[in-house]
Formats: sequence, structure tokens, C-alpha cells
Amino acid sequence: MDLSDIRKDIDAIDEQMIELLTKRMECSLKVAEIKRAEGLPVYHPGREQAIFDKVKEKGGIYGDYFVELYRLLMECSRALQHENLTVDANNELIKSICNAPKNLNISGKVACYGQVGAFTHIALTSAFNNGVEPIFCNTFEKVFEAVNSGEYEFGFVPVENSSAGSVDEVYDLILKYKLYIVGAVAMPITHNLLGIEEAELSDITAVYSHPQALSQCKAYLTEKGIKPFEYSNTAAAAKMVKEKKDKSVGAIGSLTCAAENGLKVLAPSIQSFANNQTRFIAISKHPVIPSDSNKISVVFTLSHTAGSLQKILTRFSLHGLNLTKLESRPGKNGDFETQFYLDFLGNVEDNKTLSLLSALYTELNEFSFLGNYKEFTL
Repeated sequence: MDLSDIRKDIDAIDEQMIELLTKRMECSLKVAEIKRAEGLPVYHPGREQAIFDKVKEKGGIYGDYFVELYRLLMECSRALQHENLTVDANNELIKSICNAPKNLNISGKVACYGQVGAFTHIALTSAFNNGVEPIFCNTFEKVFEAVNSGEYEFGFVPVENSSAGSVDEVYDLILKYKLYIVGAVAMPITHNLLGIEEAELSDITAVYSHPQALSQCKAYLTEKGIKPFEYSNTAAAAKMVKEKKDKSVGAIGSLTCAAENGLKVLAPSIQSFANNQTRFIAISKHPVIPSDSNKISVVFTLSHTAGSLQKILTRFSLHGLNLTKLESRPGKNGDFETQFYLDFLGNVEDNKTLSLLSALYTELNEFSFLGNYKEFTL
């Protein structure tokens, strides 16, 4: 028997398998109808585990491989059942989504991280130029506290940079406060080395700025032998340099920072990557879901068991949903569970997307919908 003969056998076996798998999926649909009529949950972990155990035992030396095949089969079967069940309108998640306002109007006083001239300030006023009044907070947590307490309806913070990665503290605060993301904007970031009027580039031996800015300019600072020092934000660093009046001390910041503080640009565009962008998010205590929303953020907790994350990601793949970010954080209860922050492209007005969110909310012990919002680039 040669390779072509073996492939013919495989093709013949596949034909039989397709027929059997079709019958199995049809049975799954019948099960869904019964569950709908009797008000039973789709997910039955005990039943699934019993099937896995039987498959492993009967599979012999191939048992472990068959179990993995059946895990995928179960996910497909469950996804099919959810798609054919009417989304439960009494589900708390579905109620919050369906009742969310569709008109987003970010105006008036907005809690904003940083100060005048900082990139967060520039992004806020550029993205929402309909009369926003930034109320500056010197820490990320103060922004979240101001929104959580109801002092301000909206807050605005940076969340991720294309070269330096996530702003870890902001992600931790998202998980801590469980506020909703109602809008997002990506803005190109150009970092400049700033100094007092009397300074020249050769004078600079130390530079101050936000840790993210320092990270984004690390290659340049290393090349020039300039020692980096962390500061609360770029605008505050520029103000400090102005007041210090030391030719050897510089700041990394925007052109606005330079103009606001009477500093001059000693070296323009010193970031490591030309296509350097930062994502900023608008947060609120209540969800707002415009009809043109294009991104969804969720957070969920999984135990450290084989295949737990793969099962969830399979569900997104089955629905054709494109993941744009997956961030993990250790659980807060000390039992080795892991929290995952996930962004994907989608809109809750799509029934399959809404069905998936409803399913995950029902099946997972901890699942939070953080928002469906529009993200755009300045």
C-alpha cells in the first residue's frame, strides 16, 4: 500500500465521519429545543466530563488525542445550541446591554489624567472638541475614583502604546472598578527632548518624563548616554525642568509642553518607532453603546486547568470574531486563577455576538462586559 492508497482510505473515513458529525449536530439542535422548552442551561459540565472520560478509556493509546478532538466538538455543539436559542432577555448582562443609551455625548467636565500639554489632554480635546473641560487628576486612580463616585460622568486615560505595551496600572484599575469603556481613540505620539533656552543637546545628562515616554525613547537615550528618571507625567516633567533652570536636565514631551513652559526642542521625534501610537479610553459608570460601535471589551476569570483558555478562544473563532488584544492578570483571591482582559471587533447588535456574550456570562464563574464602543484614530 502506497501513500495514495492510504489517502484514499482517509478520504473514505472522512466521508463517514462527516455523515456522523452531521447527525450529531442535528441531535444537538434537538437537545437545544428541549432545553429551551424546559428552561435548562446549555452548559452541562458533568455530562461533558463523562463523555471525555469514556472517550479516553475507549480510545486506548489515542485516548488523549480523542479527548482534545471532543473538546472542540463540544464547543462547536454548544455554540450551535446557543445560536439557536433565543437570548434570555432576563439575563442581567443582556438587560444592561439592551437598556444602554446609544447617544454618546462627552462634553463638559471630564476627569483627565495629567495636566495641560500632556498627551492625554491633547487626545481628549482633539477627539471630543465639543466643549470638554478637562479636570486634571495627577494619578490614574483619581480619575477612576472621580468617575466611580459620580463626581464626573466621564474620565479619560491612556491604556496602551504600540511600542511600549500596556499601561499596567490602568488595566488593573479597569479590573478593580469595573467601569465601562464608552469610547476609544488612538493618537500618533511624537516625543521631543526639551530643555531650557540656555541649554544645548550636548548639555543634557538627565531627562525626566512618564515611564511610558521613557520606555518609548529608550534607544535614543541609551545612544546619547542620557540617564532617564521617572516623573508623574510628561507635562509635569516639562514644568519641573522650567522651574529647575538647569541646563543639564531635560524633559520628554509634546510641542504643547514646550510652548506652555517656554522650553525649546533640543531633539525632535526621539521615539524608537516612527509609527508610535497610544490608545486612550473614555470611561463611565454606566454603559453607552452607539450603533456604530466597533470594539468590545470583556474580562473573565479562568482556573488553571488544561485547555480552559483554548475553549474560550475557540468560541470566538467559531463566530468569526477577530481578537485585537488578550491581556492576563493574576487573580485577586490567591487561588491561582487568572483574569483575562480581551478586546475584539464586533457590535452587540449582531445576534451571534450577543449570543456569545450571553453564553460566556452564563457559563463562566466571573465574566464582566466592559463596553461596546467606537474606536477611531486621530
